[in-house]
Amino acid sequence: MPAATSPPVPPRRLTRLARHRFAEGLCAGLAALDRRLLEFFNEMPSLTASQAVVQNHREAGRRYQLFRAKWIEGLALAWRSSLAPLVTTSSGPLSFAPDSLELVSDDVVENKIFASRMALVVAEHAGSHYDMLRQLVLQLEGQEPDAHDILRADVLCLAVLDQWVHVGLPRADLQLVLDPLQKGLSELLQAQCQETVAFLNAQGVHADGDLRARVRRAPEAPATGAAPMAPPQSAAGGLASQMLAASREAIAARRSGYSQASALGGQVPGSFATPLVRARQRAQGVMSQLRRLLIQPGTGIDPAAFGAVAAPGATRPAGVAGGALATPASAALAQALAAQRMQADSYYGGGGGGTLVPDDSPVAVVRLAGEVRERSAELKKKAGTPSEKAIIEVVALMFQSILSEDRIPPSVRVWFARLQVPVLRVALAEPEFFSNLSHPARQLIDRMGAVVLGFDASAISGSAMEAEIRRVVQVIEQYPETGQRVFQLVYDEFEKFLSRFLTEKQTTARLVTVAQQVEQKEALAIQYTIELRTMLKDMPVRDELREFLFKTWAEVLAMSAVRDGPQHADTTVLKQTAADLVWAASAKPQRSDRAKVIQALPSLLQHVRRGLALIGTHGEAQDAQVKVLTDTLTDAFLSKTASIPQVQIDAIARRLAHLEDYLTDATLGEMPLNTDSIEMLLGIDASSIHVMADNGTAVQPEMLAWAHQLPLGNWYTLDHSGVSAQVQYIWQSERKQLHLFATTDGSSYLLQLQRLGAYLQAGLLVGQDDEGITTRATRDALAKIDANPERLLS
Repeated sequence: MPAATSPPVPPRRLTRLARHRFAEGLCAGLAALDRRLLEFFNEMPSLTASQAVVQNHREAGRRYQLFRAKWIEGLALAWRSSLAPLVTTSSGPLSFAPDSLELVSDDVVENKIFASRMALVVAEHAGSHYDMLRQLVLQLEGQEPDAHDILRADVLCLAVLDQWVHVGLPRADLQLVLDPLQKGLSELLQAQCQETVAFLNAQGVHADGDLRARVRRAPEAPATGAAPMAPPQSAAGGLASQMLAASREAIAARRSGYSQASALGGQVPGSFATPLVRARQRAQGVMSQLRRLLIQPGTGIDPAAFGAVAAPGATRPAGVAGGALATPASAALAQALAAQRMQADSYYGGGGGGTLVPDDSPVAVVRLAGEVRERSAELKKKAGTPSEKAIIEVVALMFQSILSEDRIPPSVRVWFARLQVPVLRVALAEPEFFSNLSHPARQLIDRMGAVVLGFDASAISGSAMEAEIRRVVQVIEQYPETGQRVFQLVYDEFEKFLSRFLTEKQTTARLVTVAQQVEQKEALAIQYTIELRTMLKDMPVRDELREFLFKTWAEVLAMSAVRDGPQHADTTVLKQTAADLVWAASAKPQRSDRAKVIQALPSLLQHVRRGLALIGTHGEAQDAQVKVLTDTLTDAFLSKTASIPQVQIDAIARRLAHLEDYLTDATLGEMPLNTDSIEMLLGIDASSIHVMADNGTAVQPEMLAWAHQLPLGNWYTLDHSGVSAQVQYIWQSERKQLHLFATTDGSSYLLQLQRLGAYLQAGLLVGQDDEGITTRATRDALAKIDANPERLLS
């Protein structure tokens, strides 16, 4: 490719113009970023059930309303200030005397580390446009941007954090809006990088194909004269050395933040985040390191083919890649992969896959690991490009790591081994597999690995779970297309299978049904109470009766609606009883009305006792409730106040009869959840069921959000009353207020949402696989390449 066209203006002046346009474009986009954050703050209170959390979010929103203008103004000023040139001497940038140094505070260090983490996400989402802008500036100036350059993502993000704290906003508020903030900054950075690249292109500056232009040059290098020649080396050896340096630099950069904070006694920013968030951050760091490794000069992989590093949950439509598709596999490699698929057809052809029972002994698993290594070596011989060799090697190392995962039963690992070639096919077709944590192939392997971690070999062998994993692998191996579509299809099917498999045991199914009824009953009780309060708001009803209807009879109606149905004859009678009580307890100045009450009283009290028995109120407790009502009715005979018109009583009766038509979804508060109530609905001994109700422990909103995100089927270590148990998360109720965990020996733990959040917060419930086996496999692969970079292309 020809060298860059000489620009019509001097390079230094051109880059100053580019930086100015870049900074002004960023500042112009701050209004849209402000609107995004403001909308998010306004929506936050409606996204949670806890009143304390709602109040906290509202206060954060009010603080942002108060300080947002100053923050935006200060951020724009800080970004523009980054355009100021450095004071330099003839020998380079002006240096400081040792005695001018001062101790840097923990807050400063923490802000820099926090900003670096933000910058990693923002820069990766900005993608190839950000890389291209930095490359063009490098070509023009002959050196990388300095530490305070506006073109550095960490400079942008540090200004965001510094100005946020400077105007008086707490860093905790920034954590609340970190996700929309990072997305907004990423979009803004990407747009301005694209416009600035277009400006430089219009000035005649284009990417130089000479790979030496991408090598960092020291600032003090002379502008004229030939650079010393590097010693000759093979292409493979030169690329391996570059990759070794890049990987080590990435590892050092990732670790440096932690070591700085530790040295100064500070905590790493974000340490208050949940383990799940920290695991995702680590996973994104691993993927970024792998991406940088594979796009090194000489691999021939276009950075745009990877897209940006995508976090879990940032899914794309099936079949749509995040970046440009890679070039088709070379002819010899494509033929070798086709032969592997034909072998799979032959393998399953004998009995359709249903009778296949592979050897899953420890020796067989070791042998499979060797076969993975041999298969990759053979495929690398067929590879026609360095990029194909690199991808084959990384995939092989990943599967070697997966096969060495002792926590996964051998009978499952032998099926995982068969996914090496299908995953290799999708990685060659879609290099996005190496940068997207939500790629269907990664999600499927992580999901299957996570749900079997708690099973031993005897429990999984011959089970429905093993049969489903075998079916999934067979479908993938025999699928005619290359790409992520088949992985997405079987992933969705596996999720549906899990929803059935986890609760298929008879005792578990009954417990799930009862737990769902408990939540439904409590939701209905809250809704009935709200509706009764509305109906009686302006009516002259005695306080004793109001309390009985709101606190007791609403629960009676809810229990009957759950057990028999809202329109069942028994439920209808209980609804009418509420209207009759209101009428009977109102003033009765007319003798005819008093006669009606005396005549209806025995039947009315009978219905009351039947309703109280329905919620487990018997004996003296029931008699006490009935006495309060009879005393209230007696007082009504002597009352001289105005009576309630019959038309209003009739309206209450009609509304109660069709109460469900007026109900809206209610927020569940405290639920009287205990073993006795479970036994009452379940009808069996609940001694093996550990019911863990809310106990008033204060829980951080991040923990409640984490509790809502727990994936079904994953395994955890639960520490309850001094006893540690390995439990699988098998069910959550419709409103996500009740959560069920089960052990392999038949015990169950039913937790309410707040209690679950408290256990997560206290470290009493710890996930056994928060990051996923593909992330661990990627980390293991990077470690091996770091120690032996030559293997990538050998």
